[in-house]
Amino acid sequence: MGVFDDPFDPTARPWSCPCGRHASAAEHDAALACEPVTDDVDALTARTVETAVARAVFGTETRRRAFLGLVGEATAAAALAAAFPLAAAREAFAQAPRRIEKRDLKVGFIPITCATPIIMAHPMGFYAKHGLNVEVIRTAGWAVIRDRAINREYDAAHMLSPMPLAITLGVGSAPIPWTMPAVENINGQAITLANKHRERRDPKDWRGFRFAVPFDFSIHNYLLRYYVAEAGLDPDRDIQIRAVPPPEMVANLRADNIDGFLGPDPFNQRAVFDGVGFIHMLTKELWDGHPCCAFAVSREFVTQNPGTYHALLRAIVEATAYSSNPANRREVAAAIAPQNYLNQPLTVVEQVLTGTFADGLGRVQRVPNRIDFDPFPWHSMAIWILTQMKRWGQIRGDIDYAQVAEQVFLATDTAEAMRELGLSPPAESKRTHVIMGRTFDPADPEGYLASFAIRRV
Repeated sequence: MGVFDDPFDPTARPWSCPCGRHASAAEHDAALACEPVTDDVDALTARTVETAVARAVFGTETRRRAFLGLVGEATAAAALAAAFPLAAAREAFAQAPRRIEKRDLKVGFIPITCATPIIMAHPMGFYAKHGLNVEVIRTAGWAVIRDRAINREYDAAHMLSPMPLAITLGVGSAPIPWTMPAVENINGQAITLANKHRERRDPKDWRGFRFAVPFDFSIHNYLLRYYVAEAGLDPDRDIQIRAVPPPEMVANLRADNIDGFLGPDPFNQRAVFDGVGFIHMLTKELWDGHPCCAFAVSREFVTQNPGTYHALLRAIVEATAYSSNPANRREVAAAIAPQNYLNQPLTVVEQVLTGTFADGLGRVQRVPNRIDFDPFPWHSMAIWILTQMKRWGQIRGDIDYAQVAEQVFLATDTAEAMRELGLSPPAESKRTHVIMGRTFDPADPEGYLASFAIRRV
């Protein structure tokens, strides 16, 4: 679109290219040959600013057309750009407050430390800072979270990072386009065993064990399966894995219904606190920096409420950055421990967030990044999750790994929000990851999948 063609004037001629090198605005935009719009300012923003400037300079459509007839569009565009700082105007326009379509929101969460940014943003004022009135709602389990989100009872939700992928693909539910704009936490999980298994620490000896994980579509399920398969056990034949809501895991361990669980905190630490279990291994020992939980919204919400979505994402990203700072961890623990949030003893929550904790084996460990918070949703993480969903038969047939990852994990939106808040997002959205000493290359997911001896495909 040319600087001098008003997008709101139906009588104006078809928009043309301001640089004069293309036959139409569409061709110009596709080629991105003229003044490329920055990542923070989209094409519509740029055109809106250019139109406003032209209106201000010429005053009337007649004068604009007369000037254009004298010098030609390319010369006119160049003259205006030289006289007026269009780039600065575009940036200022982009930073202006966006209209929030819906201020009163409901966000569901499971009471675990993985949800720390979603929870603490309420009592610590991060939602209010961004113009939102958010009610955070404790929810019993992941299937309930999924169903209430799909039924629009929640505007957004705390989900396990594989869940938006599964919902989008229609695995376990009807296919509905879903998005994951931000990771809530990295690390922050553990394998906890019942005290009677203190002398059975080798997973090769776990044949017949009964384990709990939070949900079928969870990083917990995939990491537990990976761990025992590397030890030579088939997770579908040699052990039992059942989905148990995290708040019920310690009670099931105490009742001897399970031998252990790979689950989220604070329940690993709560098992130690209650004297019914010990921490066998932190999941960061399997994959340091692995994703776990996420902030998730439907694609419909993103498109219908762009201003609200932007404000909500900024609040979450800012809360995540605050939670990541070790100096803030005790303050955050005090904010999320109360009954209406985690409903856990403060000492349990502090041990998780500070990384100084009793492991149930008579030791005090100091692992500062036992749990950490990083919002960036790496596409390579999504691709790894998809390989495991396929490995264990949750999805079948061909899949465009990269395309699904890009559709669901909204790395571009997260990077924009991070920059606006003065944070530094990664330059790329894919990288290699090392899981149990094995390097995962997101460029070759099928080769990685084929390398496993124990798999369902």
